[in-house]
Amino acid sequence: MSIQTATGEHAESDALAPAAADFAARAAYGREARRRTPRSDHECWTPPPDRFDPVALLEEQASTRVPELVPIRHSRMKVSPFTFYRGAALLMAADLADTPVSGITTQICGDAHLSNFGVFGTPERTLIFDMNDFDETLPGPWEWDVKRLATSFEVAGRSRAFPDEERTEINLTVVRAYRERMQRAAESRVLDAWYDRLDADRVTDFVTAEQESQRGADKLAKRADAALAKARTKDSTRAVAKLVERVDGRMRIVADPPLIVPIEHLAPIGRRREQEEDWMRGVLESYRSTLQYQNHPVREFSYAHMARKVVGVGSVGTRAWIVLLRGRDDADYLLLQAKQAEASVLERFLPRSQYDNHGERVVRGQRLMQAASDIFLGWRRETGTDGIERDFYLRQLHDWKGSADIDTMSASAARAYARLCGETLARAHARAGDRVAIAAYLGHSDRFERAIAAFARDYADQNDRDFVAFADAVASGRLESADGV
Repeated sequence: MSIQTATGEHAESDALAPAAADFAARAAYGREARRRTPRSDHECWTPPPDRFDPVALLEEQASTRVPELVPIRHSRMKVSPFTFYRGAALLMAADLADTPVSGITTQICGDAHLSNFGVFGTPERTLIFDMNDFDETLPGPWEWDVKRLATSFEVAGRSRAFPDEERTEINLTVVRAYRERMQRAAESRVLDAWYDRLDADRVTDFVTAEQESQRGADKLAKRADAALAKARTKDSTRAVAKLVERVDGRMRIVADPPLIVPIEHLAPIGRRREQEEDWMRGVLESYRSTLQYQNHPVREFSYAHMARKVVGVGSVGTRAWIVLLRGRDDADYLLLQAKQAEASVLERFLPRSQYDNHGERVVRGQRLMQAASDIFLGWRRETGTDGIERDFYLRQLHDWKGSADIDTMSASAARAYARLCGETLARAHARAGDRVAIAAYLGHSDRFERAIAAFARDYADQNDRDFVAFADAVASGRLESADGV
């Protein structure tokens, strides 16, 4: 097995980047990067003869996770090539490490697939469309996020049985949207580029405008309105009503094993349970120092209960807790999520994070890339009751969150959604990196989007092959899967 570590070319190029206030020099720097690495160089993906064993890499990744939860991760990944892709960020990072890059870096998501975008509430209580998963975030080549996003649409399009020409148009759309939004950001006033975001109230207008020449625009707009209305109901009040019950006069998180397991089921009443709950109280107390507001409302809440929760696809097996907090009275509750943060999958192939704490790495990256972030977002490193130090980040469990239903999405809806995601990724990169240099590299032609669309087709083929190898490993017993979970 051979995994290439990314060279220092990105860092070296950034060291030579012009001063931020010299806009003309930044544009020239981007055009020079295009000369070094032509946009057409991004076009193909061909696996090297000594490419790593994908199953072995997933086994290695699972070695640091909660053993009894790893089979749940495998069961979710084996549902389809798309669910496999969602859990295979490490595999794609290993492959991208040996692909051409422009040498221009930004803060990247590291796992920018289409299911990691959606709507959520801002501190100002408005609903916006943005990226929502930053577990792998790290400074790196902006092209890696674009390639992962475009490939996710190709993989999802195959699962929906979209014809080849429709998948190609969707792939072109997501990258074209990225390029055009980056161009607008590069030409905008500085603060306009920084504050640019997509409010949910504009999503329906966006979908209608995108589809105005297509049949069924009204139907798509109505679906968008319905999805936004549903997202607005997914607040902390509804989360408490769904996940919390009263037991012996006290509020407790409802058990739904193995996905939600209250602390009393993991650690029966006694010294161990007391230690676990004291540990969580310590996390809640100390994490306050990482919040953005000094007089933060979290200080008015107290610990009430906790439960282990299985989250996502790629994150399954990492330690994640739901924490129930009580405010003024029994009608005043808040649910937080405390999620373990491990080293980014990108750190094997890029310079390590400047932050020693991986919870801080996630939070700092999220605050930089998102247009607005959860006010409860913070981090902490604590030694667990098993004596092992782990990093965590905390956030509100539900706050007007909503995402697209991939399983029912039509090709026309996918095309509109592709534009939303492409523009959103560009906004994040423009905020976190050199939008002027990236825009100059992209240029005004369609060369880059055609190259990435071709890459997406090739890499989706690779994902199909890896999925087959993964499914064979499950069928043979090499990997354990918890069916039906």
